[in-house]
Amino acid sequence: MSTKQTGITAPQGFQAAGIHCGIKKPGLLDLALCVSDVSGPIAGVFTKNRVAAAPVLLDRRHLRHRCGRAIVVNSGNANACTGAQGLVSAVTMARTVAQQLSIPVHQVFVGSTGVIGRTLPIDRITTAIPALFSRLSVKGGAQAARAIMTTDLRPKTVSVQARIGGRMITIGGMAKGSGMIHPDMATMLAYFTTDAAITPPALQQALKTAADQSFNCITVDGDTSTNDTVLCLANGLARNRVIEPQSPTSREFERLLTEAAQTLALLICRDGEGVTKIVKVQVEGAKTIAAAKRVAATIATSNLVKTALFGEDANWGRVMAAIGRSGVAINPAKVTVRFDDIQMVNQGIGLGLDAERKIAQVFKRKEFTIAVHLGLGTACAHMWTTDLSYDYVRINASYRS
Repeated sequence: MSTKQTGITAPQGFQAAGIHCGIKKPGLLDLALCVSDVSGPIAGVFTKNRVAAAPVLLDRRHLRHRCGRAIVVNSGNANACTGAQGLVSAVTMARTVAQQLSIPVHQVFVGSTGVIGRTLPIDRITTAIPALFSRLSVKGGAQAARAIMTTDLRPKTVSVQARIGGRMITIGGMAKGSGMIHPDMATMLAYFTTDAAITPPALQQALKTAADQSFNCITVDGDTSTNDTVLCLANGLARNRVIEPQSPTSREFERLLTEAAQTLALLICRDGEGVTKIVKVQVEGAKTIAAAKRVAATIATSNLVKTALFGEDANWGRVMAAIGRSGVAINPAKVTVRFDDIQMVNQGIGLGLDAERKIAQVFKRKEFTIAVHLGLGTACAHMWTTDLSYDYVRINASYRS
């Protein structure tokens, strides 16, 4: 269920803003801020790339306190591979916001996105922060979502609601991401807010589950980044009974957060660099979830599959080949493959030219499902993938110019 107010300011007690501070070309928003009326629990998941950017290092440190009030994000510069000075700049961003709010610096979380290896122009950011505060508004979510964009073609926001524990709970969010998209984490920033009253452990578990079912299930190009961050800040203003770990209400909240995260994940896929198609890869009948995930990932990341999607070439043999090289022990004679509602493979054997002509029509659709059944068990997994187009190469060949 959607709320009237969309994005990061949809829940009670949140304001946001986005301005131009001078990192990007004039007129482009490049600095965003989201502030809660009160401090509250915060959860986070981050890139598994060992070359982690300064904001990721700082946020991991701040997350130990499990309490947040504000999130400040710049675009146009990743503040990654910038050494000790990069960490100093990240701390300076957080400290400047903390001073405006008269709160401990660990309650401020920082994000950066853009080109790697360039020194962050921290003076421009700190000079702009007072103006950023002056523009904070419950209507500022749209500007904040624009201010975190890089190669994105459009801002990505979400808001959902559900009655949990007798009270209406709202979750809002915004994300950026278009290229270098792949699980653990997909190259992206995503920020969620909620007015739910929830303990830090319950919030952390919900966010991890939501990320695993959304951002860790999408791939555009098989690359991950140095800056990937997902945060969720709660303020408790919905006045619900506090959500505890492993409770019925925690599972309801987890489902709602997963819904919001999947919405943003699919928006990232649809806005992927050069993307013309979104395809869900659904694998069922595996012996284990890990095996199902591996088969799904092999299909979803296959350049031969992805280029066939772009060319609308119903080359189903590429899917079978990907299944076979996934490293999972399979029995080809038990494998079935469907493209949407059209079966193409039964017991490992193609069903002929008539079926191929039918799936050729499926390949012309902008979104469809490749459904694989391994016939070995009951475990399942899914991923969303995209096609690989000429435009993807063009965009990434000239990204820094």
